[in-house]
Amino acid sequence: MGSCTAAVNHPQYIPPLIWGKSGHIQTALYGKMGRVRSPHPYGHRKFITMADGATSTFDLFEPLAEHCVGGCTWEFGAMVNYIKKTYPQTQLVVVGFSLGGNIVCKYLGETQANQEKVLCCVSVCQGYSALRAQETFMQWDQCRRFYNFLMADNMKKIILSHRQALFGDHVKKPQSLEDTDLSRLYTATSLMQIDDNVMRKFHGYNSLKEYYEEESCMRYLHRIYVPLMLVNAADDPLVHESLLNIPKSLSEKRENVMFVLPLHGGHLGFFEGSVLFPEPLTWMDKLVVEYANAICQWERNKSQCSDSEQVEAEVE
Repeated sequence: MGSCTAAVNHPQYIPPLIWGKSGHIQTALYGKMGRVRSPHPYGHRKFITMADGATSTFDLFEPLAEHCVGGCTWEFGAMVNYIKKTYPQTQLVVVGFSLGGNIVCKYLGETQANQEKVLCCVSVCQGYSALRAQETFMQWDQCRRFYNFLMADNMKKIILSHRQALFGDHVKKPQSLEDTDLSRLYTATSLMQIDDNVMRKFHGYNSLKEYYEEESCMRYLHRIYVPLMLVNAADDPLVHESLLNIPKSLSEKRENVMFVLPLHGGHLGFFEGSVLFPEPLTWMDKLVVEYANAICQWERNKSQCSDSEQVEAEVE
C-alpha cells in the first residue's frame, strides 16, 4: 500500500570547500573540537549500580515538545533495561558512534529480546571486525599506523591513571595476567599490544583472535531485524576500505539494512560549511534525525493501515 511508506530524502553531503575533502582534517577537527558550537540537549543524569560494584552513569534525554511525527554490552544493556522499565510505553532509537556502533549492533544481535521496543538502529563510522581491522592498523597508508600509536598512547594514559583500582594488591586479577604483562604496557606502541598483553587477559580470553572475534559485532549483524542504517565515510583514515565490504554485503542481502557511504567525512566528521568555519550541526547529525523521523512516520502509517484493513475486513 503506497500510503504505508516513508522516505529519507536527505541531501547529498557537500564538505567545506577548502579543507572538507581531507578525511584527516575532518577526523582531527572532530577529535580536538568535537561538535563545534553544537546545541546540547537537556537531560537528566542517571546512575545505576552495576553487578561488579561500579557505577554506570548516563544522561537521559526527553523531548521538550511533542515529536513532529510521533563489544561489552552489559553496561549498555543495563541502561536500556532501566529506560524500558522506567518508561514502559516508550520506544527507542539506538545510535552508536565508532566503537559505540559496534556495541549497539552487538547488543541488538545477541538476542531478539534486546530488539523489543526498538524502532531502529544507526551505526556511524564503526569498523565491524576488530580481527580484520588489526591488520590494517599496522599499515602506513592513510597514516593508520600513526593514528594507532596516538590511540594506544591515550589508552595507556587512561589505564595507568587507574592502575591502583585495576591492578592494585586489593584487586583480584585474572591468573593469566602477570606483572610482566603490566610492564609491557609501558612500552606498547599499538592497540593490539595493549589488547594482547592486558585487555584480553583481563577479560579472560585465551588469545587475541578469540578476544576480537567475540567482542566484534560482525557475526551478530545478520540477527538484527529492526531497521538498521550503517554509515561510513570513504575517506575515513581509521576504517580501511576492505572493511566496508561487510556493511555493503549485508545491505545487499537484508531488506532492513541501509548502507550509506559518502565520499568524504573522515572519522565522525561530516562537517558542513561554505569555506573555513563549520556549521554547528553536521550532515551526519541531520541524517540520523531524518532517518529516525522517517522510521517513526513509517511505524505510524503501518499502524493506521493495519487499523484500516481490520475495519474493511469487519465490514465485509
